[in-house]
Amino acid sequence: MILIPRAQLTPRLRNRRPVRGYEDPGRESSLGMRATRDIAGLVAAVAATEAVGGLSVLASGRDFVAYYDQLRKPPFTPPPAAFGPVWTTLYLLMGIAAWLVWREGLTARSALALGLFAAQLALNFAWTLIFFGRHRVGVALLEIVALWLTILATIVAFWRVRPLAGGLLVPYLAWVSVATYLNAGIWRLS
Repeated sequence: MILIPRAQLTPRLRNRRPVRGYEDPGRESSLGMRATRDIAGLVAAVAATEAVGGLSVLASGRDFVAYYDQLRKPPFTPPPAAFGPVWTTLYLLMGIAAWLVWREGLTARSALALGLFAAQLALNFAWTLIFFGRHRVGVALLEIVALWLTILATIVAFWRVRPLAGGLLVPYLAWVSVATYLNAGIWRLS
């Protein structure tokens, strides 16, 4: 049997369905390479977002827990033990969402979406430094409003590329809404 590489077929033949029993010899290796690339991309995206969260805590200094404990907080403040698991989960979802957009390939739409994602990640990092590191509650309140708006824009942009990616960021927006309420309440009570 003679195998003709798919690239050498005429357009009319290239678009036909493969003959039953015919196996493209390069297909298996390209699928394996794509799966490896996808897994590596997913791991890198999740690791990068989790690293931003971890580095922001480290950069804020050691006394952030003591600082937060001494603040007067508004009603309905979640228990301190909730913050670590929630943020870890949110950074995981953010990484998966970014990976889903990245997998769609580089287009003007995906580039805008990933640019907004990077911007909100930078704002997220900055908020932690401003609030916990510098103890500037009022400035942090202004910054978190900018973060909230950027997350909303990122959700819309991700949704246009891959709806699931946009949906994965909705819990993040909800939690930042809670954080905005807490930041505003702490600022008001200070």
